[in-house]
Amino acid sequence: MLDCREVAKYFIIRAYEDGRDTDMTNMKVQKLLYYAQSLHLALFDEILFDEEIQAWRYGPVCPPAYRFYSQFEGEQLPIPDISEISSISDEQKKLLEEVWDYFGIHHAYVLSGMTHLEFPWKKARKGLSSNARSTEPIDLEEMKLLGEEKLLEIENNHPFYDLMVSEVLKEAFESKQEPKYVKQGEVYDWLTSLLA
Repeated sequence: MLDCREVAKYFIIRAYEDGRDTDMTNMKVQKLLYYAQSLHLALFDEILFDEEIQAWRYGPVCPPAYRFYSQFEGEQLPIPDISEISSISDEQKKLLEEVWDYFGIHHAYVLSGMTHLEFPWKKARKGLSSNARSTEPIDLEEMKLLGEEKLLEIENNHPFYDLMVSEVLKEAFESKQEPKYVKQGEVYDWLTSLLA
């Protein structure tokens, strides 16, 4: 299992590689950690890193990573050494790359605004005013559900999604196989087989 700071460093390195380093602040790192944890939960049914994410005033925050970069406040974060992310596996890098490609293009304030509209953060802050401080942890099951929603969103927004769907439908309609129809008297058995 990774440490949240390793994941944060991965995103900072990616920002420098893509020339988006001036946009990489502590706030943005916190939101990327949140989405990385959510997608990892949705894909693998386990956490990416052990540190909890809390429902702070400006969105989800992973306190150890926040404290690590707190001296920079709203400033650009320094680039870490590549050796500091050597424990991230290739499979984990694929996921983090997906998070970076989809969410990394947004400014920290846009990401913060997105998280304020999503149910995990809102549920964790239920009953609190918008300016109230909170260290309430965001529920992992809620994050997993959000991750499942985000995976569908990412898939649907992929540039080849429409092409792939149309190809699958085309193949289905042009199939040379004879369709199988349910005959009279077989409806109950057919429905039972679907529900099994």
